[in-house]
Amino acid sequence: MARRLPSQPPNLPGFSYVRVLGSGGFADVFLYEQNMPRRQVAVKVMLAEVVTSQVKQMFQAEANLMAQLSTHPSILTVYQASVSSDGRPYLVMELCSAAIGQRYRAEPLSVPEVLSIGVRIASAVETAHRAGVLHRDIKPSNILSTAYGHPVLSDFGIAATLSEADVTEAIGLSIPWSAPEVLLDETSGTIASEVWSLGATMYSLLAGRSPFEVPGKENTSAELIQRITKGRPLPIGRADVPPRLEQVLLKSMSRKPSQRQRSALEFIRELQAVEAELGLPQTPIEVAMDDWALATAGDPEDRTRVKGVVAVDPGERRRRRRAVPASATVTRAPTRTVVRETGGSSPSNQAAPAKTSRALVVSLIACAALVVVLAVTASIVLVRAGANSDIPTVRDLSGRVTGGTIEFSWTDPGLQDGDTYQVTVDEQPPATQHATEFRVDAKPGQTVCVTVTVNRDGKPGTPSGQKCVERTDGT
Repeated sequence: MARRLPSQPPNLPGFSYVRVLGSGGFADVFLYEQNMPRRQVAVKVMLAEVVTSQVKQMFQAEANLMAQLSTHPSILTVYQASVSSDGRPYLVMELCSAAIGQRYRAEPLSVPEVLSIGVRIASAVETAHRAGVLHRDIKPSNILSTAYGHPVLSDFGIAATLSEADVTEAIGLSIPWSAPEVLLDETSGTIASEVWSLGATMYSLLAGRSPFEVPGKENTSAELIQRITKGRPLPIGRADVPPRLEQVLLKSMSRKPSQRQRSALEFIRELQAVEAELGLPQTPIEVAMDDWALATAGDPEDRTRVKGVVAVDPGERRRRRRAVPASATVTRAPTRTVVRETGGSSPSNQAAPAKTSRALVVSLIACAALVVVLAVTASIVLVRAGANSDIPTVRDLSGRVTGGTIEFSWTDPGLQDGDTYQVTVDEQPPATQHATEFRVDAKPGQTVCVTVTVNRDGKPGTPSGQKCVERTDGT
């Protein structure tokens, strides 16, 4: 089908038109130079023939969403929005390159680059979800690159709030990257369908094609829909793609939403586990979490690393709130002493019985307090023991040296859906994964110590015994 010619660029006060950047089904994108401050910008302009009251509402919603979310480092920045003199709505945006969405077809991206892109774009999606927004059009062409090479997610044109997405409606679809339940009109979008699109997008960047596109065969819309709703993606077909990464992507593209990662954040953690397995630097998570920031305020570098959640017993919190600070002053009410005018007793003798009574009362109170503390402590121990008793423990952790790598492995102690392993190497932050093996690059003579803990619903179980292995070869 022949592509249409771009529309006439509008005359925008304060901007000078330069050239056409691209065209879509509902809008054109032009390069303009902003006069003040002077910079080049991308301007997305709606087509006059599609501008209706409903389309204007959609465009305004996109502008508002992008403005709310574009402070995120991996979401395209929107500078302003308005309506041109000829009645066409437009957005003024950060100028970015579409190289990522174009390059993967001719030259699939490297594994480290795709992992980094995946973590950053999934961070943007997780941030949108926390704001109650679904993107609903995650695909390679909507991943742009800033002048500094940072990937950013663009085009929230068919985005919807999570509550609105419960109602199925007619929306534009990018079929190769749409989840089965969306193609079957079972939903217009959910967090699970976004996870599917994230996995399909990463698969495409690695394979050079969409997941259900078969080289040399018919790849019509009908064929793709049939494969997506009935089949499984073909293997990526690259020797440098680790099996663990393919497993993560296949899980994200499970036909049943319940079998996928439960959130974009869980998807991120599994990608970071692959990075750790490959010995790559861990791409930071770009999700604002107040409790995370407070918990790691002492080490700014630590704020982007995945860590286990430490459970604090509610009774322990109450005791901490009630505890008297060391600097506090305890004031006792003065004791009243009555001195009789007759008799041989001195004031000190009259006060003695009162002091004895007070001492007895204080002793009784102290004993009672001790009993209460012991009872509370015992109940906390029992509660904690009961809470962790159903979380399995890894008991057969072993390790061996293979070349320049130390391989640690263990058997599954009985994980349930959603459980993960937290692997701690020496004093480093733990890595989260589902596999029962973990590899660490080691230098000759280096000793590596590892512990493995099962995490269930954010609660860590009992850590395994520490296993230490020394690389003794001299190569």
